[in-house]
Amino acid sequence: MLARKVISTKILSGVLALTALAAFPASSGPERAPRFRAKTLDGETFTNDSVKGKVVLLQFWTTWCKYCRREQPLVDDIHREFAAKGLVLLAVNVGESKKKVKKYLEENPRSVRIVLTEDTNLAAMYAATAFPLYVAIDREGNIAGIQPGAGGERGLRNLLSRAGLESEEKP
Repeated sequence: MLARKVISTKILSGVLALTALAAFPASSGPERAPRFRAKTLDGETFTNDSVKGKVVLLQFWTTWCKYCRREQPLVDDIHREFAAKGLVLLAVNVGESKKKVKKYLEENPRSVRIVLTEDTNLAAMYAATAFPLYVAIDREGNIAGIQPGAGGERGLRNLLSRAGLESEEKP
């Protein structure tokens, strides 16, 4: 009777261990960035193939988002600092008309490439519904990190670091 109890306990333990393994599958490695196409207001076109070997930072933003406005100078500075190191920064405006975005940019110029929702499939791919939203893609085309919300300079530098871009952090 005791032997049966020990065997039953061992079998039950094995079944529970296998169930736990099935519930938490092993990671299959980094997640590939989805295939995309984006056309800037200036007419440049970017795809996964055209940015191969570069780090990509996507900023999803809107003109009415106060956090986006607050981080705009920081994002532009980050772009200027890292562009020569292989950073492609695309600021994807979500859900607003070209007329509205152009008017906003006249009053609030940006140094980054601006993409509208109508000219890309990126906003849908990353379910950009809260702003800002940042996505970093490494040189191999893998998603290195996603940052919902304003994270300030430290947050953006950390995101870029995960994608393979390092620099001296400003004090």
